[in-house]
Amino acid sequence: MATTRFRTLTEHSLLFWGMIAANAALLMLGLGAALYMEEHGHVVTGMSNAVVWGLPHVFAVFLIVSASGALNIASISSVFNRLAYKPYARLSGVLAIALLAGGLMVLVLDLGRPERVFVAITHNNFRSIFAWNIYLYSGFVAIVAAYLFSMMDRRASRSETLGKGVAWTAFAWRLALTTGTGSIFGFLIAREAYDAAIMAPLFIAASFLYGLSFTVAVLITMGREVRSELMDEEMISKFGGLLLIFALSVLFLTAVQYLTRFYSAGHRGVVLFLLWEGGVYPLVFWLGQIVVGSLVPIGLLLSRRAAGTSRRALMLVSVLFLIGGLCQFYVIIIGGQAWPLDIFPGYEASSSFSDGEIARYVPTLPEALLGLSGVALAMLLITLALRILPFLPAGRGPEAGMRTRSA
Repeated sequence: MATTRFRTLTEHSLLFWGMIAANAALLMLGLGAALYMEEHGHVVTGMSNAVVWGLPHVFAVFLIVSASGALNIASISSVFNRLAYKPYARLSGVLAIALLAGGLMVLVLDLGRPERVFVAITHNNFRSIFAWNIYLYSGFVAIVAAYLFSMMDRRASRSETLGKGVAWTAFAWRLALTTGTGSIFGFLIAREAYDAAIMAPLFIAASFLYGLSFTVAVLITMGREVRSELMDEEMISKFGGLLLIFALSVLFLTAVQYLTRFYSAGHRGVVLFLLWEGGVYPLVFWLGQIVVGSLVPIGLLLSRRAAGTSRRALMLVSVLFLIGGLCQFYVIIIGGQAWPLDIFPGYEASSSFSDGEIARYVPTLPEALLGLSGVALAMLLITLALRILPFLPAGRGPEAGMRTRSA
């Protein structure tokens, strides 16, 4: 069996340094925005007592879900024994940790009092899915780190029992993590847009799609940077096929989500609000998630199946899927809160606190900066990791032989 060789990120272009500087600046702006919101309170945001999870939570959930899916390539290689994906397993693992770190940073800073996260860690209410997620997130980092060690250490990589055991543990844990994240919304029975068992499988399918999209985008970007073909034509076709399958799965589960709710008379109002009558939310759903984030990239993948998918097209497809993912979570998280709580079923409720009315939410610049800083942190962490340790496959090209190491 051929030896898989890996390399570090050694030489950098001017464009690459510009991207690093932009991400670093965005991270600083995000931290400044978090400090600004903590100092002045949520009055400087678009949030209210009705919409308490704003744009930063959209980015946080999006990154956390993507982190689980980013590990998909490593799982395909180790758990399902598809050796063609082995060169990308290390990158898959480190990207999963980086995306989770970015999502959790946004989540903690958006609490308003981030130092009080230690209260949640030391005082657990195990009847709350939030308490379980603390252990799911921290356990995910530890297990993926062990997974990377089993792949990179020479003696550990020779032990098939150890490697398979860690691989299966990581695979099971990532499914549990995404199930826990989806269940945050599925267990909130007070919100008509959330209360559904399909949230867990929907989030799992979404994690496969958006995690793989991040992986493909990073692979193509790094391939240009090191002037090496990190993916041959066969792998480009394989990645395109996986993206197509995952995208169709997300579309199918999204259709089931809304059709089953529309069938129920008690949930028909919120479905009409999110998909037709809700102003910005139907626009984000149909134009952002369905057209730009689903139908256009699916059409690109299908149109190139006969001739093969190019790297440029695959990069465009991945970016469009990621845009669609942000739109999807915007509608689920914020649109679900904008619909009024049904506090007294069968009665109309009104008060000075706008009970029974559609909540108004307009995201502000500090919220957007904080959310984007999570993506910036993830990209900076992955770049630092690629610079220090050999996570990238050696590939083929003029630089492929420089500073490579055997698996």
